[in-house]
Amino acid sequence: MYKKIEVEIGGKAITFETGKLAKQANGAVVVSCGDTMILVTAVAEKTTKNMGFLPLTIEYQERMYAAGRIPGSYFRREIGRPSEKEVLTCRLIDRPLRPLFPKGYMSETQVIITVFSADPEIDPDVLAINGASAALSISNIPWGGPIAAARVGYVDGEYVLNPTRSQLEKSAMDLVVAGTGAAVVMVEGQVGELSEEVVLEGIFFAHQGLLPLIDLQNRMREEVGTAKREVVQTPVNEPLKARVEELAAAGMEEVVTTADKLARGDRYDELKATVLEQVDQELYENESEVLALLGDFKKRIMRDRIVSKGERLDGRSFEEVRPIACEVGILRRAHGSALFTRGETQAMVISTLGSERDEQHLEGL
Repeated sequence: MYKKIEVEIGGKAITFETGKLAKQANGAVVVSCGDTMILVTAVAEKTTKNMGFLPLTIEYQERMYAAGRIPGSYFRREIGRPSEKEVLTCRLIDRPLRPLFPKGYMSETQVIITVFSADPEIDPDVLAINGASAALSISNIPWGGPIAAARVGYVDGEYVLNPTRSQLEKSAMDLVVAGTGAAVVMVEGQVGELSEEVVLEGIFFAHQGLLPLIDLQNRMREEVGTAKREVVQTPVNEPLKARVEELAAAGMEEVVTTADKLARGDRYDELKATVLEQVDQELYENESEVLALLGDFKKRIMRDRIVSKGERLDGRSFEEVRPIACEVGILRRAHGSALFTRGETQAMVISTLGSERDEQHLEGL
């Protein structure tokens, strides 16, 4: 069923269309604003595998034809890995979507966003978030949305909703805010030297501005949406759970009180082997069931220790940081080098200076 709905946000018309393209997808939406047009498809497997996590894939693809350009590669084709902009946009889309999938949902799910047309003044990233939410909302994929997103700028002391690229060049704020009708679920961006009050007011301004997009998606879902698939929760194997916790109780206390990270990992591996050896095989079909219950037990013991004693695994309090050490000039021939150490985490950072002929030439919309 074809449906087209338009809403005005920040003085710009945003159009949502469904039922024209990608008809075999669980949910498909074309989102347009100005000359920017994107297609979002959401597809999920019908079967569910007990993987212990949500296999969600978000792909954001920019095509050079969207800006009327030919790729500069040798074969004049778009080849190779995603650009940095595409990777960052994928993460931007993933963050507000992922938490709203129901617990226990483990069907492989893909949300693919393709930029068909690119307006130089309108970045597709915010449209992509809204399109992904709309595609999931009208599909039969279990999901707790809708959510919506808006960008907020701060130009000459005034907030600007969904500013153009020209306005962003003069803006002291560039925030992307995503949220449900009731709350903010994600904030991403950069801010100049502004007060906390100005930033918080900007987030509130963006959230108020995205509410019409929530209403639009709810309307789309009512008019063209399909019934959501039921998520079948895997029942807890209570006899196996009780036996695993009985066998692991003493050893788990020793694991969570071991300060050294490597030693703690070794003791946990020993505990897993002991539990797998002693647990009754008739209680389970796959070792992954035992390990999942053991992992849940470990999380609960860790949390109880933190809440009751105010102490983390390595003995630190909530406000105590690991020892920090910095050293520069580690590498003799490099232009600049430094070693940063915090506890057992280390970063070796090397900088190299170059001339204009060493510049990397990037292609993007």
